[in-house]
Formats: sequence, C-alpha cells, structure tokens
Amino acid sequence: MKHRLRQKKCALCQQTGAMLYRVKYTPNATQWAFVCPTCWPTISQDNVHYRYGGTWKAKKRP
Repeated sequence: MKHRLRQKKCALCQQTGAMLYRVKYTPNATQWAFVCPTCWPTISQDNVHYRYGGTWKAKKRP
C-alpha cells in the first residue's frame, strides 16, 4: 500500500519539514504549535512556559 507524504509547516519559519516538535511556548497557549529542529532551540532555552508534547514525523511507523 502506498502512503502519501504527510507535510506540516514550522509555526515560526514556515518551512515544511519531515520532523517537527509539538510544543507550547507562550504563557496562555491553548493549542500546540509545531516547530522545526532549527527553530526549536530559540523557543525552548530558558523559557519557563515551554512544554514538549511529542515529535511529529511525516512517515508513520507501520
């Protein structure tokens, strides 16, 4: 069975990636944001509001 390639964009840089981190990083965040590995350090370091929610991957495990 052939699967279509899933894609998501980084909430910060808008680049499409095969792997993104699901995070909350603002004081009143109600929804999760997806950020790429390049942008991730800028929002996670020294941020008391940072919350990790998992890793999203374009290719699902069977």
